[in-house]
Amino acid sequence: MEQPQRTRTYQCQHFDSTRWDGYQPRDSDIIVATSYKAGTTWTQAILAHLLFPDGQFPDTPANLSPWLDMNMVPLDVALDTIESQTHRRYIKTHLPLDGMRYEDKVKYVYVSRDGRDVFMSMWNHYRNYTDQMYLDLDNMPGFEDQPFPRAPDDIHTFWANWISKSYFDNEASGWPFWSHFSNVQSWWDYRDLPNIEFFHYNDMLNDLDGEMRRLANYLEIDVPEKYWPSIVDACSFASMKERAVEYTPGGGIFWKGGAQTFINKGTNGRWRDVLSEEELALYELACEKELSADCRHWLENGRSQDG
Repeated sequence: MEQPQRTRTYQCQHFDSTRWDGYQPRDSDIIVATSYKAGTTWTQAILAHLLFPDGQFPDTPANLSPWLDMNMVPLDVALDTIESQTHRRYIKTHLPLDGMRYEDKVKYVYVSRDGRDVFMSMWNHYRNYTDQMYLDLDNMPGFEDQPFPRAPDDIHTFWANWISKSYFDNEASGWPFWSHFSNVQSWWDYRDLPNIEFFHYNDMLNDLDGEMRRLANYLEIDVPEKYWPSIVDACSFASMKERAVEYTPGGGIFWKGGAQTFINKGTNGRWRDVLSEEELALYELACEKELSADCRHWLENGRSQDG
């Protein structure tokens, strides 16, 4: 199969795809990729427990897996952090695949979720940004004259913007962030490559033990059987909620209410009590514009319901 090519540069107040230019890959590296609010932190936590099944982490799980494309950490600091790690590295990205420098020796773990569930989680994420978070975004070098839009008071206003407007010219939704749908499709197009494996939030909810074992098998991580009950329990939503500060980026300082706000509900389907038929019609349009039929089916169902 033809390999992915980096054909676009993605730069906004949150991330910059050129930050990967200085990345020096190791054959054992793991890249955790998602659009956002689709199981990123959960997957990073699972990897921490797979790689350190005795629970003796060299740092908090959040610090072990840096988000390299994120603008807020100086690039030299981010690269030095990654380069100094002696354990098997797992690095986070929110970039579409056409903005990534693809490495055929690296293993990619792509995690996603129904766009309507992503939206509900993003609403909690966005509306709870602290004043300091907005200040940091507004003072991001290169974007000082572009204040990041404040979250609206009404969820329906956010839906109208998120589902119908775009920040990047090649996308059709996601404003004021980036398109969940376009991001997923960019990776889905290369799902048959042996070093890209897809995981779905629904499947992780329905069979956490099975999906953790599938992930370990794909990454060739040999976890002694005696550890499995404890690490599966540690990766349950309830356990992660109890230790939210350890798993949440920055320990939760970017959100009102801290880490407990960031690790919020861990459920799907809440959009059914929120979005009207007219609003769901906009979802249909967004899917038609940005998703292939098979990608949409997987996003809405996951692997376990795919037959």
